[in-house]
Amino acid sequence: MKRILTKIALVAVAATVPVMASAQAALEGRWANPHRSVIVNVTRCGEAYCGTVGWANAKNRAKGVGAGARVLSDLKPLGGGLYKGRAYEPKRGISGSATVHQVGPNVMVVKGCAVMGLFCKEQRWTRVS
Repeated sequence: MKRILTKIALVAVAATVPVMASAQAALEGRWANPHRSVIVNVTRCGEAYCGTVGWANAKNRAKGVGAGARVLSDLKPLGGGLYKGRAYEPKRGISGSATVHQVGPNVMVVKGCAVMGLFCKEQRWTRVS
């Protein structure tokens, strides 16, 4: 009986490992803001994730949002598709805390807050193929 329980436990642990790895890896990719005026490339940066602008429309480029600008940094997984880190808003030169919640394989909600959490903005980003 003890052997059977041990085998069941090992199978259960083995079955969850690929799911957790794929859930974390799913954050990586190209994401567009709601107006599709900016595309952010999210990649691993050491032990966390970061997001840099890969493309911006002419209006955003004129406001200082150029390719290569890091807009998300130090995003660390908390579980359940939730990540916490830092955000930078290049148009205004404001940085603050960030919360990213991946609500599906192709949708994530990005929330950035500045001035001790008094001023927050939330956007729903979609994956770009």
